[in-house]
Amino acid sequence: MNGPTEDWTPWIGRSQTLHDHIGPTPVAALAATLDHPAAPVQSGSALPPLWHWLYFLPLHRQSELGPDGHARRGGFLPPVALPRRMWAGSQFTFHAPVRVGDAAARTSTIEDVRAKPGRTGPLVFVKVRHELHCNGQAQAALTEHHDIVYREAPVPGDAGPPPVPAPTGAAWQREIVPDDVLLFRYSALTFNGHRIHYDRRYAAQVEGYPGLVVHGPLIATLLMDLLRREVPDAAVSTFAFKAVRPTFDLHPFRVNGRLQDDGRTVRLWAQDHEGWLTMDATASLR
Repeated sequence: MNGPTEDWTPWIGRSQTLHDHIGPTPVAALAATLDHPAAPVQSGSALPPLWHWLYFLPLHRQSELGPDGHARRGGFLPPVALPRRMWAGSQFTFHAPVRVGDAAARTSTIEDVRAKPGRTGPLVFVKVRHELHCNGQAQAALTEHHDIVYREAPVPGDAGPPPVPAPTGAAWQREIVPDDVLLFRYSALTFNGHRIHYDRRYAAQVEGYPGLVVHGPLIATLLMDLLRREVPDAAVSTFAFKAVRPTFDLHPFRVNGRLQDDGRTVRLWAQDHEGWLTMDATASLR
């Protein structure tokens, strides 16, 4: 297995394309999970931003999974040996709607792999560009840059990074109760086998977390869902988020937002029960 000091250059430029059909059932299921009123999902209706994560699921065979529930290292992504793999953030540009009924293709390309020393040990950062095309169109409907970080397992007694206070002055705020059922349903909808989201013993005894970890993509989806609830007609052009601090299922947390003075930029953030910033995000409207 390769270590963090390997030359990862040969992996840069590696690409794969997956195909999927944008069916209605995942849309209805996520709407129910986010507690929206039941409504029929019409063919041709546009997916809300980030709901494309319901498609192109990681369909690895059971025998191909590692002890953490992820696919074993290798395959499309480089086989980084560091045990913790985390979704650090993403940046999106929405060019055109993705609609229910579309035949979609997602091309993923590794843009960069970089090893860096960290405060508690080596880190490896992987940046993947995803381009989603619908119905054979040459122009991508959306472009996503996905940042993944690999790091060492925690050492007992190590202090974490200092927390950052969440911003104040939210115009919109919603409290979320991250119970086991919410985490299970989102894991199921995204076919995410990572055990930190549903296996409390593993999360505590192996990865050293105090509780189940709330999915970063779920928090990002809840931030965009807050914008959708508060400004239903908003057309989002870009969105970017950065995970700042883990969120656990032990306490409710809050998603917050406010429209900036320019009338087009939306500041969005999530905070834990102590008021620490857990995710920082920005959206721009057309």
